[in-house]
Amino acid sequence: MDPVRNPYAPGAGQRPPELAGRDRELRQFEVVLERVARGRPERSMIITGLRGVGKTVLLNAFRSMAIQKLWGTGKIEARPDQSIRRPVASALHMAVRELAPRHRAPDRIEAFLGVLKAFAQAGPEPSGAKAKARAHRWQPGIDVPASRGRADSGDLEIDLTELFVDAASVATDVGAGIALFVDEMQDVPADDVSALCAACHELSQIGGPLIVVGAGLPHLPAVLSASKSYSERLFRYARIDRLDRESADVALLAPAEREEVTFTKDALDALYGAADGYPYFVQAYAKVVWDVAPDTPITAEDIRVAAPEAESELAVGFFGSRYERATPAERDYMRAMAVLGDDPVPTAAVADELGRKPSSLSPARDGLIKKGLIYSAERGMVAFTVPHFGKYLRSQPA
Repeated sequence: MDPVRNPYAPGAGQRPPELAGRDRELRQFEVVLERVARGRPERSMIITGLRGVGKTVLLNAFRSMAIQKLWGTGKIEARPDQSIRRPVASALHMAVRELAPRHRAPDRIEAFLGVLKAFAQAGPEPSGAKAKARAHRWQPGIDVPASRGRADSGDLEIDLTELFVDAASVATDVGAGIALFVDEMQDVPADDVSALCAACHELSQIGGPLIVVGAGLPHLPAVLSASKSYSERLFRYARIDRLDRESADVALLAPAEREEVTFTKDALDALYGAADGYPYFVQAYAKVVWDVAPDTPITAEDIRVAAPEAESELAVGFFGSRYERATPAERDYMRAMAVLGDDPVPTAAVADELGRKPSSLSPARDGLIKKGLIYSAERGMVAFTVPHFGKYLRSQPA
């Protein structure tokens, strides 16, 4: 079939042609937007799940919904070694810039921008002369002077709380809300997580129309809970996983039928068996199947022919690229995990498999967690962040 008309889109955060199986989460966020718009108390929202289940796609869908409601929005992607101070400042600058044309008092906007600029510049400077010079280049089109005495203490918890309160006040002036979207939220540094929770806590108490919507790996709730004991009451949590059979079929059939192509039932059976319902795998297999199938309907034989090529692409781009990031010691650790199975495994069992003391493996385990390859499912347990990663490792030569 014509590869130019291929509707499937396996990509990092790329929206699939049919966002199937996420109606419940979309409805939940619609409720959040409506309640905040009516001045009702509402919690910020956290999406969690493994790699490839569509967290970033859903986060972007939420942002589109907020924009349609005329909210101000901004988005950041957290990094383990980077403070969120300046990324948040840039995101809120974008959000307020979206609201500014509807505000009747330009001086009110300028006052907030002065606070925003002070907030961005209040953090500790990087070491070294060149780094210090770069630090003062944060000038994202804000021509007003930095304010003094507001959000500029240098303590992120104090400053972020004051900034959020002021941003929420601007949104209140125009009868709208602000949504800050944080991808890879588990990578926010520990002190910054604490500050973010404290700022959200203050907003929940005053009813300010600003929400934080985060997406991260399954252990993100534990990260938040370790930071602030009240975090489990501060956020609305939504765990997303593989698609059920009906939703996976819709993800395949809806875009194909718009191109006047369909699948036989046996083909759908085979594709669900291969992709196991994981959204990224559904798109990856379907894209290759489309390109190799001679005509419609796509059959189980087409799936059989296409599977090796799809698996090869996943082995290089989805699994292999992650495996290559690990050190030799970290690779040994992951291989031991894979031998023990696909479910979360005890760290003590990994040590036994390697014939080592658990304490001697802490650097490898911590390195893998920092790289986002494994996560601590619960105390003393670890699991892969990538579905079928254990299966991939078991298929590779030692």
